[in-house]
Amino acid sequence: MKSVTLVAVVLLIVGGLNWGLVGAFDYNLVDSLFGEDSVVARVVYVLVGLAAVWKVVALFVDKPVARGE
Repeated sequence: MKSVTLVAVVLLIVGGLNWGLVGAFDYNLVDSLFGEDSVVARVVYVLVGLAAVWKVVALFVDKPVARGE
């Protein structure tokens, strides 16, 4: 599971940087690298979305349980 989490974090960083470039400079790095509306770009976007879902679920599942000591 650690490797899946690491891949998710890397994908979220890539997605965040891409959105930052889109917002600041109207430049989409993913589309520039793989072609606008290409299958590879679409796969990257889907993987970034799945990484976000993975981390959102982890926020709720990985919470430590408080002990009543």
